[in-house]
Amino acid sequence: MEIITSILAGLLFATGIYNLLQKQLLRIVIGTGLVSHGAHLFILTMGKLKRGQPPILTEGVENYVDPLPQALILTSIVISFGVTSLVIVLAYRTANENNTDNMEELRGNEHE
Repeated sequence: MEIITSILAGLLFATGIYNLLQKQLLRIVIGTGLVSHGAHLFILTMGKLKRGQPPILTEGVENYVDPLPQALILTSIVISFGVTSLVIVLAYRTANENNTDNMEELRGNEHE
């Protein structure tokens, strides 16, 4: 199961980086979201996907699930939500003020 989620996380990273290298601002925003989702899956996979009891240690509980990866993913989700909303607002403002979402046009022509 870890192999499948590792491959899926790698695919999310690859498509996210591909979108980050595009010229349109909307694709860049989508790329940041895909990279953050790839990071969430990567953290979950590194915590070992296993079934077990809740992490409340009482007598007789030997097979329990580590709660640390889930806590890290929750924190990462909140941070990525904030970053994505900031990037969306910046892209919207940039597109409205410059009447374009193309990064080449926003850079301007320095050779002319």
